[in-house]
Amino acid sequence: MNRLTKSDYIDFDKCLNTGRRLINSDKQSVIGLYIIVSIHTGLRISDVLRLKWSDLMNEDLVIKEKKTKKLRTIKINSTIHSVLSKFNLNGEDDFIFKSQKGSVFSIQQINRVLKEIFRTESKHLNISSHSLRKSFGRRVYENNNESEKSLIYLSELFNHTSLSITRKYLGIRQEELNDIYMSL
Repeated sequence: MNRLTKSDYIDFDKCLNTGRRLINSDKQSVIGLYIIVSIHTGLRISDVLRLKWSDLMNEDLVIKEKKTKKLRTIKINSTIHSVLSKFNLNGEDDFIFKSQKGSVFSIQQINRVLKEIFRTESKHLNISSHSLRKSFGRRVYENNNESEKSLIYLSELFNHTSLSITRKYLGIRQEELNDIYMSL
């Protein structure tokens, strides 16, 4: 299969419910927050792991993307704000996504944890941190009636050079081809 990344998306509602459940747990609350922030911003893991508490306190998150070096402004929605209220924010300039040992999670650690959390999905999907970015994209696409306009917006948000790349990224073309076979 010709895909940009090897990861698959996870159903948005499954991610959201899992994130909320984890936020209320003692040991994995920060992982729950990671999931919710990722599916609501569509940021790459390299950008999410660099976030500090103070970055999410305002209505807008202004970030220079590590990969593209482009400046991006993201609205922080009410879901993110409501889950932030469950955390004791004493060190606003501290990194958010730190392990119990106090160091910022590595990409490998996050991928390992996500595979475990989404164990059922991992049996038939390739789950990684990138799955959450794709879940964001699929939700935007579905919420906008799977329109061409939504692909244009996503292409811009993801910094893709064409709509065909965005389609491939979201696995849309392959789904349409599969539907042809299933309709016979």
